[in-house]
Amino acid sequence: MFTDERHERIRQELAENGRVLAAELAGQFGVSEDTIRRDLREMAKAGLCRRVYGGALAVSPAPDGGPLGERLLAGRDSKARLGHVAAGLVKEAQTIFIDAGSTNVAIARALPLDRKFTVITNSPAIAVALAGHGNCTTILLGGVFNPDKGACLGAQTLREVQQVYADLLILGSCGLSPLVGVTALDWDEAQIKRAMVQQSRDVLLAATNDKLDTVAPFRICEINDIGQLILEGDASPATIRALREMGPTVHQADEGAD
Repeated sequence: MFTDERHERIRQELAENGRVLAAELAGQFGVSEDTIRRDLREMAKAGLCRRVYGGALAVSPAPDGGPLGERLLAGRDSKARLGHVAAGLVKEAQTIFIDAGSTNVAIARALPLDRKFTVITNSPAIAVALAGHGNCTTILLGGVFNPDKGACLGAQTLREVQQVYADLLILGSCGLSPLVGVTALDWDEAQIKRAMVQQSRDVLLAATNDKLDTVAPFRICEINDIGQLILEGDASPATIRALREMGPTVHQADEGAD
């Protein structure tokens, strides 16, 4: 099998499963593990995968690098179902960080109107989504607004996050992998997310299928830092098992839910 053929097969495996193991590929292709490791190095340099110990992971999907308006439209029904499940886990009188992100906008829209709580967010879109919630006190963090991320970022945002002790963080992510943890595409964004994790008693993360078994350049936290993880109803059973073994309570959104 020629190099280009192996690379194409590896790309197919990554697209289907989100991860590949060098030992398995070597057996499948009838070549040495050194050959596979060289293939994975070349593919990683081309931005086609991200190498990890023993293999490689798919890269985080490109839409998360696009403008927030585009991301709000992508997978809208799936995000609404995730938002419905996540909103049901919010408790009366909690102080809640809601991180920026299109899935988190869906969660904000679904928060129950009969519960009182305080939301602190670096996302103007989330503040707007909560504008009609009569029982919610919304605090919008300052900083430099990044229109692509739909978030306030930078030193001022970080300082303000560090002045809050939240009951719950509703975290957004670009990549979610049992092998690597939760990751982000942007350094400044990752700094704010890490600070929110550190300042929160519990962490909730809702992720669409395209985030699973992918990795972005900047680490946010480990899987065992997450208390509640919400996935789509047809998420990979193998990935769900691996995530559950690492600590979080995993919920799945019913495809038939409103």
